[in-house]
Amino acid sequence: MSEYHELEISNGIARLCIVNAGVLNIVSSPVIIELTNAINSLRERKDVRVLVLRGSGDRAFIGGADITEMAGLDGHTAQTFITRLAGLCDCLRRFPTPVIARISGWCLGGGLEVAMACDLRVAAFDAQFGMPEVKVGIPSVIHAALMPRLIGVSRANWLLLTGQNIDARRAEAWGLVQSVCELAELDPRIDELAHTIAGFGPSAIQQQKALLRAWEDVSIDSAVAATVPEFGRAFATGEPQHFMGEFLRAKSQKKKS
Repeated sequence: MSEYHELEISNGIARLCIVNAGVLNIVSSPVIIELTNAINSLRERKDVRVLVLRGSGDRAFIGGADITEMAGLDGHTAQTFITRLAGLCDCLRRFPTPVIARISGWCLGGGLEVAMACDLRVAAFDAQFGMPEVKVGIPSVIHAALMPRLIGVSRANWLLLTGQNIDARRAEAWGLVQSVCELAELDPRIDELAHTIAGFGPSAIQQQKALLRAWEDVSIDSAVAATVPEFGRAFATGEPQHFMGEFLRAKSQKKKS
């Protein structure tokens, strides 16, 4: 039974929506556990080439972790809670195909960590981003560690130490999101992006995402060296021959016309 999520799969695109988590899509332990299980269940599906993650409504992507639950934690249960949230972020980062975060309204704290764990972030102009944990007596942890890589140490310092929010335009300028648009254009833009990616060779896209994750942990020289066999593996799938053949045929027809 799916209490906290709705899932739709069509044309290679899985759309996962958080539901019944309040108007701001707050993530409590039950929500985190169900979302993690749902995402992990999609990993082996060959018909899923892109995953789109969103919250219900437009008031928030995820407004943060459940403060009511966290206020009752002790040292041991706090670690259990945050380990669960880290697991949700990890399953998005390690999901075999690209993950797009659809962001409108509030994207705060644990919600921003979930968004940063996605590969692509597309936001409406009304979106607000922040890491307010220091305001409630806790540090930003787990996947807040991605922030300096995404936006630089200086900007990460600002968000993590002041607890202040930034709007979507600044988030795009800082590199926190890759694209912003009017709210009415958000779903069409994400649909276009998702369909574009779903139309690529699935093996190539999975290889590219795996390489992006691998490059995070090694030196440039090691990263370059590791890509050589991956390039060879790509040709063993038959996808380059197919797509390059289409390109060359289209080029030849254009010359003749």
